[in-house]
Amino acid sequence: MRSIDRGAGTRPAAVASSVTDVLDWLEGRRQANTYNTRLIPLAQLSEWNLDLGTGDLVHRSGRFYTVTGLEVANASRSRAQWQQPIILQSEVGILGILLKDIDGEPHCLLQSKMEPGNVNLLELSPTVQATKSNFTQAHGGRTVPYLEYFKDRTRGRVVFDALQSEQGSWFFAKRNRNIVVNTEVEVEEHEDFVWIPLTIIGDLLRVPNLVNMDTRTVLSGMLTVRPGDPDEVPAQDAFRSSMAPGPERAYRPLHSTVGLLSALTAAKANSEMRRRLKPLVEVERWQMRDGMISHDDGLHFSILGLEVEASNREVDRWSQPMVAPRGRGIAALVGRHLDDTLHVLVNLRMEAGAFDRLELAATVHFCPDNYKGPSAVGPPPRFADVVRDARPEQVRFDCVHSEEGGRFFQAQTRYMLLIDESLPAEAPPGYLWITPRQLASLVRFGNHVNVEARSLLACLGFLT
Repeated sequence: MRSIDRGAGTRPAAVASSVTDVLDWLEGRRQANTYNTRLIPLAQLSEWNLDLGTGDLVHRSGRFYTVTGLEVANASRSRAQWQQPIILQSEVGILGILLKDIDGEPHCLLQSKMEPGNVNLLELSPTVQATKSNFTQAHGGRTVPYLEYFKDRTRGRVVFDALQSEQGSWFFAKRNRNIVVNTEVEVEEHEDFVWIPLTIIGDLLRVPNLVNMDTRTVLSGMLTVRPGDPDEVPAQDAFRSSMAPGPERAYRPLHSTVGLLSALTAAKANSEMRRRLKPLVEVERWQMRDGMISHDDGLHFSILGLEVEASNREVDRWSQPMVAPRGRGIAALVGRHLDDTLHVLVNLRMEAGAFDRLELAATVHFCPDNYKGPSAVGPPPRFADVVRDARPEQVRFDCVHSEEGGRFFQAQTRYMLLIDESLPAEAPPGYLWITPRQLASLVRFGNHVNVEARSLLACLGFLT
């Protein structure tokens, strides 16, 4: 870990050069601040009300988010209809990463951010990770550092900018603005931020619960998909590496990008899934018990209350409702070579809260605990056995990462990248073969690739 001389044209507080540097710096920030979380009954949340008419959980300011109910019908899933609680947050937040060349090498400015739902509390967050309520200071707290770099275009060059969906199982039509800005101006110091070279991002992504979900989704938009294009980040040759070991292979996609877009557009247009928001008190098979809202069979997730203290957040103390999923999820992207070119099998996945109802998703994405015992929701999804039975030599990436810790309590997903050359060359209904480069190109347009698939894409694109 080093600091850069103030006369060198930039003034970061710290520049990491290794994973050890980052971990030591993060532990230093943990020791320098105070963090506490405590589970409390929903009825005891300060600044939140359980609406007497609807049963919805609503912030007294009318801002931030609401926990309400959702009814789904005609979904092309193992279960065609159901009801559930869901987070309604119409605001578009900003997830932004600031880039800068330091000693001729691109670095990204990340922060140590405490989120109450994180397993380890502190994770590496984007330069700016803020809801509109936060950056407009609806909480009456401190300003968001570095926000001006993403609102004032004179401070840098935009490298990537797209509206992206968030978890469609738990959010209704939620989107955030993912943006990357490359700057050449002097950047002021802040003790909770560190410059990290892009060359070690892949190693950081192999450390469990370190790089947060918001950072992963922004990273997925940074991948070099057209080397030599001046608008691209001069970082990784996306998807070379260990997903395609051996001699350099030809690049012959099975489908044109136009063909893939047409297939995705047709699937969205032909979707017959219906969804309707409804009062939380009317949601069937979900009840208030033991101070939280849970499913009658103990499946899926619960809505619980959390009281939080953090000495370096916009406000020092608050409380909030959170989604607490049952068990650890699995999101696996399975690939094989077709015509000597690596392809991955993506699922045209419907999700209750997805903005467009349907997006490209991982080959397999499910929570195994929901498929066990007498209350199981059904048989495991297609290709779950491929993940379960994968041999060690087929696994290119395997790491547990946290989901968004600002809304989800200790939500973890095991992210995996596998090669299985025995998969059928003809994709089954509801699936598409696509090259990683094509998948990355679709990320740039928003609402095409879901958040878990974007996390996998970041892990794949930064493999070394």
